[in-house]
Amino acid sequence: MLVRKPAVAGQFYPSDPKELSALIDQCYLHPLGPGKSPPGPRTKSGVVAVVCPHAGYVYSGPVAAHSYLHVSSLPDPQLIVVVAPNHYGIGSGVSTFKEGEWETPLGRIRVDSEAAKDLVSLEETVAFDPGAHRLEHSLEVQLPFLQRIYGDSVSFLPISLIFQDIDTARALSAALSKLLRGRRAVLVASSDLTHYEPADVAKRKDMALLQHVLESDLEGFYSTLDRLNVTSCGFGAIATVMETSRALGLSKPELLKYATSGDTTGDNLQVVGYGALRFV
Repeated sequence: MLVRKPAVAGQFYPSDPKELSALIDQCYLHPLGPGKSPPGPRTKSGVVAVVCPHAGYVYSGPVAAHSYLHVSSLPDPQLIVVVAPNHYGIGSGVSTFKEGEWETPLGRIRVDSEAAKDLVSLEETVAFDPGAHRLEHSLEVQLPFLQRIYGDSVSFLPISLIFQDIDTARALSAALSKLLRGRRAVLVASSDLTHYEPADVAKRKDMALLQHVLESDLEGFYSTLDRLNVTSCGFGAIATVMETSRALGLSKPELLKYATSGDTTGDNLQVVGYGALRFV
């Protein structure tokens, strides 16, 4: 059996299980966090969909906790899908795992091989390519938060994107909406926002971009991304989840929290922006 070993344990998050669990719990109660611990109020929807940052937990973990408090409102999901960017450009343009498990300090989470096969059959651009995931942190850092909520009782479908253009987002969202319709599922877009600009500039750019997410305006999203040169690393993941959510009837996007790395470090000269959003 293929086991994908953690690439950034001890860097982006603690490698010690007790320390990691404690840090995740602290993120919910952090001054930048939601102020309460899971579970959130039980949702009536069959699908919960969120946008979540993927930086080191000490920087973006409290913002991520807003998204995961909403995720925790869905008990016992049948499938978890995480869509994330491929920062290294290694492997297929859109890649998933055929089978196996992903390991973190909190244990292992199983790949849903049937869902992976169904996705590949639904969308020809998706390929089985575990090598594309080997070094990537953007998907890995979401898993301990999910494990802290659900333990090892769930399976997930990892999707890594080199191709993040609007056509890929539309095609992938069409396939995902077919795959998720009628299921209890969690859908996560993993992305940070503007990188390494002054905090006021980052917030201005990020708010302009996120306004299009709140309006479910895919073309405006891509237009503003280019016009303002918003350096959001997982823009294709956001676009995919935005379109999938719309297709599944989750028509009310909400911004749960926005912050930057400067809010935790005190350095506002070169920040990274983080946004937590949900689709209801």
